[in-house]
Amino acid sequence: MDQKALAMFSHLSQSLHFAKTARAHHISPSTLSRAIQRLEDEVGGELLHRDNRTVVLTDIGKKFKIYAEQQLEQWLSFKQSLAEKQVELTGKLHIYCSVTAAYSHLPPLLERFRARHPLVEIMLTTGDAADALEQVQNQSVDFAIAAAPEQLPRSVYFHHLDTIAMAVIAPTMTCKVQQQLSQKVLTWSEIPIILPEHGAARKRFELWYRKKQQGKPMIYATVSGHEALVSMVALGCGVGIVPQVVVDNSPVKDKVRNLANIGEIEPFELGVCCLNQSKAQPLIKAFFNSIS
Repeated sequence: MDQKALAMFSHLSQSLHFAKTARAHHISPSTLSRAIQRLEDEVGGELLHRDNRTVVLTDIGKKFKIYAEQQLEQWLSFKQSLAEKQVELTGKLHIYCSVTAAYSHLPPLLERFRARHPLVEIMLTTGDAADALEQVQNQSVDFAIAAAPEQLPRSVYFHHLDTIAMAVIAPTMTCKVQQQLSQKVLTWSEIPIILPEHGAARKRFELWYRKKQQGKPMIYATVSGHEALVSMVALGCGVGIVPQVVVDNSPVKDKVRNLANIGEIEPFELGVCCLNQSKAQPLIKAFFNSIS
């Protein structure tokens, strides 16, 4: 069967979203739909139940998913055996990470990799750190720098890089938030809080705040990306919970301060992750070899 069609089906079986898979493979949803239809014609059965809102694998689709992944893995192994005969690696390596990670953790990794493989082209996409794992699972990138989730998906490989401390920060400017924080007894339910939309920092805030037993928090805003959160705190909008490394690399770090004696917040593990089925690919294998 056509390797591209198998790759598109494999991606679709994970995303269960025609538009996302179409974007990931740079094709239109109608082109993707026709490709899936051709696969169903070859298989002789329906692979997906789909309507205007949902996409669900059929029993045949679940079996074909295993077959497709095996075929793709064998194809990658074959390509690897040919690539290993080449003197130098070439191609593109697509990486996803947050803006902060692009400053704090990525440069030394790329420096070692490019010293060994100068002909490989690096493609970097930055965005919300909380979306890193999804970027890998959707096969939008080869690997990402991400926080380790509470339960790592079986399809994902995670290589530890660092342990990241969390901080609760407040503005240094004179504002209402400063006045509230100057009280001898803090009433946390009345202090405006800025939170990330989702991800490791959000979960750690919820656990930290729950221990205070002061009712519901006053959520001033939720933002996408820790960098924007630090900027909003610096403007006096509220207090926020962020990884310390984000504060250290922020251009407005002098306009915020860390709050002390407010309870411990669990750090999180930062690492490089990729799909397990991709570990054998020459470029990804070479990258992990260079950072080990």
